[in-house]
Amino acid sequence: MKRFSFNLEKILNIRAYREKEAEIELGRAVGVLTALEQEIKSVAASRSQAASCRFARGNGSDEIRRYDLYIRRLDAERDRLLKEAAEAELKVEAARQVFFEASRERKILDKLKEKRQREYRKVVLSEETRTLDDIAGGLAAGKALL
Repeated sequence: MKRFSFNLEKILNIRAYREKEAEIELGRAVGVLTALEQEIKSVAASRSQAASCRFARGNGSDEIRRYDLYIRRLDAERDRLLKEAAEAELKVEAARQVFFEASRERKILDKLKEKRQREYRKVVLSEETRTLDDIAGGLAAGKALL
């Protein structure tokens, strides 16, 4: 009896490869978003520290003005990072959709392959049973002749 072979194995391999590539791309997009979120937290911490130090004892008007300018720059940086993060979230969502689609396409072929394997095993089992029945029937007939 010949071994099981799935005619669409090459297509299944291609779909698995595409799924892996989509997963890698999703990971990259999530990494970019995570880095932006960390940078936003860092800017927020710097702004908080600058705001608390702005009116510290001993700060003159020039020092307060420098802190104000620094805080404005941090606010602008935060706004820029928030816009970038929003764009990165859109990219993550798009990459997630591509990954889910690639995964779904691969799973469809996987299920088809499993179904064909079950059918193949069923046929093989019935052929083996028939062969064993023939052998057992032949042995019984041989003993009856003796």
